[in-house]
Amino acid sequence: MRSQSILFICCAAVMLLLSGFTLMHRTKSFSKTKLAHSSGALRIVIDKDQYELKVYDETGWLMTYPVVFGTSEKDDKMMEGDRRTPEGHFKIVAKKIHKEWGPFLLLDYPTKESLEKFNERKQSGLIPPYAKPGGGIGIHATRINEDRYVDFFYNWTQGCISTKREYARELYEMLPVGTEVEILK
Repeated sequence: MRSQSILFICCAAVMLLLSGFTLMHRTKSFSKTKLAHSSGALRIVIDKDQYELKVYDETGWLMTYPVVFGTSEKDDKMMEGDRRTPEGHFKIVAKKIHKEWGPFLLLDYPTKESLEKFNERKQSGLIPPYAKPGGGIGIHATRINEDRYVDFFYNWTQGCISTKREYARELYEMLPVGTEVEILK
C-alpha cells in the first residue's frame, strides 16, 4: 500500500510539473491591442530543441507557444516520409482551415535552400536516389481532443509544427501571409 502511495505522489508531481510547463511557456497571451502597439512586421522562430515557437516584432520577443513535431529526432528533414521537421528560413504562403487540424499556416517548404541540401544529400548517398523532398509543411493545431500531445511532447505529425487548438487559432489570426519563419535545431 505504501509503495502505491509513493507511486501516486510521484505521478501527481510529474503531472503538475508538465502542466506548469505549458503555463510557463505561454507567458504572454494574444491580444489585438498588443499587436496594434507592436512595432512592424512579425516573425517566428521555432526552436526544435526547446519545443517552442516564439513570436517577435522589430522591438523583440512578444510571446512563446509550446509546439511538437513529427519525430523526436531533431535532425533536419532529409526526404518525404521521414517525419522530420525541416530547418531553415521559410515564409507563410497560405492560410486555411483544415478539416482535421484546424487553423493551418502553410510554409514555402521546400525552398531553394532546402532543395540544394536535398540534392547534396542524394548525391552523397545519404538518401536513396528515388527519394523526394516532400512538401505541405505547416504550422497547425492538434486534432480535436488531442491538445495533451503538446503537454506531453508527443511528436505525431508528418514533419509539421503543431500546437494546441487555442494557440493555433491565435497564430492564425495574428500572422499574415508572408510572415518569416525560422526553424532551428
